[in-house]
Amino acid sequence: MKRTRSSGGGSRMLTRRRTIALGAASLTGLAIARATTVANVATESGVDGEQVSERDLDALSNASVLYIATVRKDGNQSTPAPVWFTVASDRRLFIQTAPTTWKAKRIRRGSQMIVWIGKMQGPAFIGKAEITKDPKVSHQIVEDFPKRYLMARLGLHTPTQAMFDQGKILAIVITPLRDLPAGFKSQPGTPAPGLERKP
Repeated sequence: MKRTRSSGGGSRMLTRRRTIALGAASLTGLAIARATTVANVATESGVDGEQVSERDLDALSNASVLYIATVRKDGNQSTPAPVWFTVASDRRLFIQTAPTTWKAKRIRRGSQMIVWIGKMQGPAFIGKAEITKDPKVSHQIVEDFPKRYLMARLGLHTPTQAMFDQGKILAIVITPLRDLPAGFKSQPGTPAPGLERKP
């Protein structure tokens, strides 16, 4: 963690979550070809459209962060956390995390992921989350994050290939499975939605 000076002369911790939020805020006008990249994903992927809906593609083209929640052992939702992301050519989403985080532990035991795009009130979907050692995934994260996020270009929480290779951070692939209804809200501690669609 890094310390920053507040305007009042005191100091406060610059946590990872604050850095992600700052990085998201700094994206306005600073991200490189974000919308174009996501638009190209839609046209070049060759995916039949069932993985990421057009609604979600539109939202991803303007989003700087995802808010993600995993499912606890008791079947309830965790508290959502903001994460940086990039979009693969096959419409999957790539994120990274430390191996000791709760989301990493829950993903290892098969937790689904609930994702809100851009903001906590944004479009939401349920996805399959997998930890991967595929070098193509880690390479894309290492390459894309500094392009997408000013804070990564400045060296704050910037992922490197060495960090992946040494196991200091993990690459996670999120495959969207189904959209949640418009206005779906986070309710930590309540049952997570399932994959089945309600009639």
